[in-house]
Amino acid sequence: MRKFLVVLDNTTECLNAMRFAALRAANTGAGVTIIAIIPPDEFNHWIGVADIMREEARERIEAHFEVFSKRMQEKEGIMPELVIREGKTELEIIDYIQDTPEIGVLVLGAGTGKDGPGPLVTHMMRQAGSLPIPVTIVPGGMSKEAIIAVT
Repeated sequence: MRKFLVVLDNTTECLNAMRFAALRAANTGAGVTIIAIIPPDEFNHWIGVADIMREEARERIEAHFEVFSKRMQEKEGIMPELVIREGKTELEIIDYIQDTPEIGVLVLGAGTGKDGPGPLVTHMMRQAGSLPIPVTIVPGGMSKEAIIAVT
């Protein structure tokens, strides 16, 4: 089954990317994989403290995922899967795409701030020509109605 890959992070544009991925998956008979990356620099402490921080980060991600998962199940009938990886966000996403042939589209949300679409979108667009799948960028300011209309 083809799957849409969407990144779970703490940005507001993440919401639009999640909605777009869920609607497209529901309308095309595909699935959704939600990937969350724990940056390695969060654990530059003593080993015991690093282990506790890593576990707390995983718990936050899983709680955040549950909110999106419940919504996708109730609204679109989609049961997303969660993948948690540790490392540099851009590299982990590219590695996961290359290692997972079921992934058919990467869906990213673009920020609306004066700093541009965000570092992840900027980086992935530079890599778009070498990726084995298309990248869909969902504007952070796009309305729910507009997302529904294009999906």
